[in-house]
Amino acid sequence: MPIRRTEFGSGLRVVTERMPGVRSVALGFWVLAGSRDEPPPISGSSHFLEHLLFKGTKTRSARDIAEAFDAVGGELNAFTSKEHTTYYARVRDRDLPMAVEHLCDMLQRSVIRGPDLEAERRVILEEINVHEDTPDDLVHDLFTETLWPGHPLGRPVLGTRQSIEGASRDQVRRFYRRHYVPGNLVVVAAGNVQHDDLLGLLGSGMPTGPVRAEGPSTFSLRQAGSPPEPSGRSRIKRRKTEQAHICFGTNGVSRHDPDRFALGVVNNALGGGMSSRLFQEVRERRGLAYSVYSYHSMYAEAGVFCAYAGTTPARAQEVVDLIRHELDDAADQGLTAEEFERAKGHMKGALVLSQEDPGGRMSRLGKSEISHGEILTLSQTLRRIDAVTLEDAHRVAERVLSQPMSLTVLGPFAKGQIA
Repeated sequence: MPIRRTEFGSGLRVVTERMPGVRSVALGFWVLAGSRDEPPPISGSSHFLEHLLFKGTKTRSARDIAEAFDAVGGELNAFTSKEHTTYYARVRDRDLPMAVEHLCDMLQRSVIRGPDLEAERRVILEEINVHEDTPDDLVHDLFTETLWPGHPLGRPVLGTRQSIEGASRDQVRRFYRRHYVPGNLVVVAAGNVQHDDLLGLLGSGMPTGPVRAEGPSTFSLRQAGSPPEPSGRSRIKRRKTEQAHICFGTNGVSRHDPDRFALGVVNNALGGGMSSRLFQEVRERRGLAYSVYSYHSMYAEAGVFCAYAGTTPARAQEVVDLIRHELDDAADQGLTAEEFERAKGHMKGALVLSQEDPGGRMSRLGKSEISHGEILTLSQTLRRIDAVTLEDAHRVAERVLSQPMSLTVLGPFAKGQIA
């Protein structure tokens, strides 16, 4: 089996997929801690901590870490999401020991110095400024806030200016100590890697304990609570922009929902490619937008289904009406057999193509393990997609798209101008 998995007594899990035809390794350290785990007063702590772990450890400076990867032409980076934080590297196979050593050091022995915190506070405030100045990104945060007001999943990953300005070293360190524990950690490697060799490298840098055989697991899986109800609210955010940025949608399904593959097919048919309904109706036939698409994001207890379009302000209401019509039609009539088969083919092809490099495989393995505690192989996933029927697609389209819809528009409008 090219995919191997080991769980240690400490709760640490290690997953590898060997790809003998490549000379590189993608390595990821996945931590079960994201923006939804933060109380509102410390919103943005996960992302703040992500920055700070690059600033140095007890034995290495930030420059030492950067130079080590630059010297071998490697890549080192990280990202924070609503439910996890990921630190990843891509290096030549011969440089894997160096990458493991540095990432173990960063995650276990970062010092979070006061001067570093102040420097990164300024960097993150600038990142928030950049985000505010990027309306086609900002509108998606505004949409989730509108869809799920007051819910942790509705809060922005970056936090707010107020929460970042008020964050203290003690608050960030407490978050670090609470969440960055072995039971919350998954280490994943894909590429030219031997599973046992990686276990040996981790044994000297992480608290592993004995390999767990039978008995109860000690790792953490996020417990799903009650899903937030879709608010059905509308929000117009006035901004002097050249385009109107539109998000229209509602609750999707959670990552544990058996209908998630069927909704994936529906999403592809509605806004997943150049032949999708939204692309054809809004862009190709009417020329109303350059960018128009839909997406589905899944979390422990809920999901988000959203259609996005950017258009000239004078045509914004027309675009909203078109999106609303297409979603209503899909809920009432379902998909045609032709677009259903095309959407399934698109979904399968995109999945296979995304797995052609070690980074794509590492990402899929990491998301699966930290979210589900199990791995679906590529073949198993393709079979799940193949098993979706046209009736399944119609059922989930009606189930999702008949819910209360939320609308968020960012552009030069007054309140109530777009409905």
